Amino acid sequence: MSGRTRAEPCPPSRRQQSLPEGAGPVRTCVGCRARAAKADLVRVVAVEGVCVPDPTGTLPGRGAHLHRDPECLARAERRKAFPRALRVSGPLDTERLHAVVAPKQRGHGSEQQYLASRK
Repeated sequence: MSGRTRAEPCPPSRRQQSLPEGAGPVRTCVGCRARAAKADLVRVVAVEGVCVPDPTGTLPGRGAHLHRDPECLARAERRKAFPRALRVSGPLDTERLHAVVAPKQRGHGSEQQYLASRK
């Protein structure tokens, strides 16, 4: 046994925190592994070896979800979570994600400017 008594349960971790009822679809962030409402995360897909943000959720293929937090992106890159989550062999370029996740820190435009440039 671990020595922990039944009278002292473990406190809930960030991953075990429950979401309010009716919060909609729930997804897991590939960076911090915390569960969150789908609307709070950015969907990411792999297109020709590049991680592409998919804010509308309409691009085909397997998707991974990420918080709009630079720490989550850095953690996902450090753990090599994108190739594993998207089931792609080899490294993926994540430069486009930096433009969406941390536009103020990296000096890039906002997500709307990025989407407008893609049209």
